Amino acid sequence: MMMMMLRWNMNWMPMVCCIHSSHFYFTSLQLQQQQQQQQTLRRFPRFKLFSQPSFSSAPTSSPSLDTSHLRCSMPHNHNLRVAVLLSGGVDSSVALRLLHAAGHSCTAFYLKIWFQEDFENFWSQCPWEDDLKYAKQVCHQVDVPLEVVHLTDEYWNNVVSYIIEEYRCGRTPNPDVLCNTRIKFGAFLDAINNMGFDYVASGHYARVIHPSSDQMDEPSILELSQDMVKDQTYFLSHLSQSQLKRLLFPLGCIPKDEVRKLASKFDLPNKDRKDSQGICFLGKIRFSEFVARHIGEREGIILEAETGDFLGKHRGFWFYTIGQRQGLRLPGGPWYVVEKDIKNNVVFVSRNYFSFDKRRRLFRVGSFKWLSGQPPSQTSQIQCKVRHGPGFYNCSLEMEDGGDGIGDSAVVRLSEDDQGLAAGQFAAFYEGRTCIGSGVILESWDDQSFPVCTKALEIARMEDKSTLGNPVKIKVKPDSPQEVRSSTEVTSKAS
Repeated sequence: MMMMMLRWNMNWMPMVCCIHSSHFYFTSLQLQQQQQQQQTLRRFPRFKLFSQPSFSSAPTSSPSLDTSHLRCSMPHNHNLRVAVLLSGGVDSSVALRLLHAAGHSCTAFYLKIWFQEDFENFWSQCPWEDDLKYAKQVCHQVDVPLEVVHLTDEYWNNVVSYIIEEYRCGRTPNPDVLCNTRIKFGAFLDAINNMGFDYVASGHYARVIHPSSDQMDEPSILELSQDMVKDQTYFLSHLSQSQLKRLLFPLGCIPKDEVRKLASKFDLPNKDRKDSQGICFLGKIRFSEFVARHIGEREGIILEAETGDFLGKHRGFWFYTIGQRQGLRLPGGPWYVVEKDIKNNVVFVSRNYFSFDKRRRLFRVGSFKWLSGQPPSQTSQIQCKVRHGPGFYNCSLEMEDGGDGIGDSAVVRLSEDDQGLAAGQFAAFYEGRTCIGSGVILESWDDQSFPVCTKALEIARMEDKSTLGNPVKIKVKPDSPQEVRSSTEVTSKAS
């Protein structure tokens, strides 16, 4: 059943259309003069869901641009109908203006995914109202229609619930990868599938190379952006080929500092706005508080991995990830989480996390997604990212037979050691500048895990840990020989 609800206030009128069968909610924003408040319900066919707003002031003309700025906005050098994901931030706003300058017919979409649930006291701090305000102003400048898509339920069911379950199982999921795959280019693509758009665009720093119009059966390719520091192919590496074929990333050919200059050149209302940080659906809610609300707390013990010493207590292993140093509240550090005993709710820590013999370069990956739809033909000389950032490892990939002749897991061997491998995170794979796909890092580390002493393992398995008594008094970590030698040299020179 479809129905439309009109609401008026003194400044603007939203038109809300509800499609109950799919749980998608669309809102068109339209500036209007003062009107009397009223509310009506009517049925509308699907093609009337999206309406063009009218503005009283004339749109802003676009300044002249270098052709290099438009290279990633013109896949086939002709006018297209493009759905542009607009967050209210600088990057997506510049992406919209570049597509508009390239001559495409654009409709902007703001995805509203903040959920309310039991956090009513925090939503006065949530930034979506500011985001939407900036999005409206950016669209107003060039008379581009703006639609607001409410995907709260879809986000909860496909991303947040998964994140909660992964933390409950002791893994560390990546919400950004999941949001791109399941929401921005998943649920949203499904929602506008019959709206006649040629492409969906966003402000991601990545580049999609689409085949020429006479070779449309060939796969589209995801490449690194020009800005290697801001590059976001890691977060896009789990997309399918069918998703990739529908995407445009106008910023893939432009470094971040140039994007900021373009924002000033376009005189965007958000040109001086800072980049967003943190997990998008949380707003200003602390992550630990969110986890506590949905998973709860259960007291456990903290043990030193090398000695088995009882150092203190924690609120639950799900608050910690491998390599974490914040939140442990132990003196004499820095201390790092090096292992977790999920069954017994024990966290193992060490002050020697960065010792050479503790590093590892061998791990397993599963749940692969290959962007071409097929695994690479050669896996002995490829590159790998185990986290977002400019750093790569050379690596080899040895596929494991799942019993049906199709490998859905593999052993990855890095060319160098890495300290922060965490189960649940993604490993993205590359051939040169081309991202070829990714998989989820698994828990199975074989004999490559951080060595935990026998005493610590035995204590972790104790039924009654109250017999441990009080935590030991932590001694200050002695200086390393190198530190002592350096200190002696400084003293000698001073005398």
